Parts: sequence; C-alpha cells; structure tokens
Amino acid sequence: MSNLAIEGVSKNYGSTRALNNVNVTFEAEKIYGLLGRNGAGKTTLLNIINNRIFADKGEITLGGAKAPENEEVQRKFYYTSEQMLFPKEMKVNKAIEWTAEFYPSFDKDYALHLASLFELPLKKKINSLSTGYKTIMKNILALSVNTPYVFLDEPVLGLDANHRELFYRLLIENYSNNPATYVISTHLIEEVANIIEEVVIIKKGEIIKQDSKENLLSEGYAVSGAASMVDSYIKGRKVIGVDNLGGLKSAYILGRPDNELEMGLELSSLDLQKLFIQLTNS
Repeated sequence: MSNLAIEGVSKNYGSTRALNNVNVTFEAEKIYGLLGRNGAGKTTLLNIINNRIFADKGEITLGGAKAPENEEVQRKFYYTSEQMLFPKEMKVNKAIEWTAEFYPSFDKDYALHLASLFELPLKKKINSLSTGYKTIMKNILALSVNTPYVFLDEPVLGLDANHRELFYRLLIENYSNNPATYVISTHLIEEVANIIEEVVIIKKGEIIKQDSKENLLSEGYAVSGAASMVDSYIKGRKVIGVDNLGGLKSAYILGRPDNELEMGLELSSLDLQKLFIQLTNS
C-alpha cells in the first residue's frame, strides 16, 4: 500500500490561517494519533485530504497520484467526521446498504455483526439516534469498509465507557486481521495512547511533532520535589513546562536525566497526554 504525502498545504478562512505549510506523511498500515487543541487545524486537514474542502496551496498525493478530485484515490479513503452526510430521514439499515454500493470491499455481514454487538437499532431513522449511537453507526461503517486509509475524527464522541472500550478492542482486532492506516483525531489522549503507533501534533495550523510514540516519550522526563531544589536542577535545561503545588514543583524537561540525582528529587517518565499539554501550551 502506498504512503500518503501532504506537502506544503496551507488553508486560510478570510484573515484566519487554519493551516500553514503543513508537511506530513502517513505511512501504510500504521495507527496514527492526530493530536491538537481545539482550532489547531485537525479537522481542516482531514477535510482537505478527503476532498471536502480545497487547500489554498500545496499537494496531497497517494503513491505519487494526486488525491484531490481523483475518484480512484478517494475510494481508498474513508472518513468519519462529526458531520453526518446521510439523509436525515434515512434508516440505519439503508445507510449500511448505501455504503456497500459505494465501497466494493465493504463487509456488510461484519457491519451487521457489529450492529448487534453495539445494539444499534437498524430500523431507526438516523436523525432520531442519540449522539452516541450516531457515532456508533459511523464507526461500524468505518470498521467494515476495508479501505487502505481510514480517518476517524473524534470517534468516541458521546460513547459511554463500555462502548469506548468495545470500539478500541474492535479497532485493534480489525487492524490485526486487515491491516490499514488509521488516523485518529481525538482529545482523549490517555485512551488512545495504548493503541497508536505514530503521533502527529498540530499547533495553530502547523505540525510541531511527528514521530513514533516511543521516540516522543523517550525525549523527556519529569522531575519533582521541593520548588527550590527543582529550580536549581533545571537551570540550563530545556524545560517545556512546570506545575506548582504549594512548596512542591514538577518540571517537564526535554533531554536525558542525570545518572545521579540529588536526594529529595524524584524522576518520572512523561505520559503522552502530559507531553502533549506541555508542547501545546501557549
């Protein structure tokens, strides 16, 4: 399967720059986390990739073939967004049938199996579904479509804890049985941290990090202790953020810790959410 390359992509909405010279590559058969704060440009980027809006400049190619307005390439993509594109009066079972018409590799039997697992009412109109069950319907289609690239924008919106856990388990099972590239855009970083392999962090329309999760987390560490001791330790180091609680302080540092640490200080590893917060703070 070919890699998806985004090169020099920019997008403005009037005087607002949503994307600024974005360069990112999504490799075949990997699970990506596309992470950014509200308004960072995640949804704009996904909409441009999937031909829903057009970039002001830049190129998007799949294996060298241009993606915009290219039906052959777009059939290799499937995108679930917050916006529901099916007619509101359409019933769930009809939406499944429609998807099978547009995507030859769609597994209808598997979709019906998932509908049973999630207890999705097939004969109910889409516009009468709750937010959670609308999300479930979109996820079922995404897991059944069998395209090389699947883009999931906030895929657990409105789901309770049981349904979120079921979705993550099914995604991993599906990825293992039918490898594809999954790009997950979400604010629930702690939940996806265990399933994503590569991380793309976008801030104010620009990609500030793209690397494997392991490499990112190995770049830094946290040191905690009395504020005066922490202040002394961090002098001359690349500090990306601090937290204060009374007389205690935690500092988040890029680099490697010392082999010997002064008594009273404690080292710990960064988790993905903490690293994300520190890198995207203004």
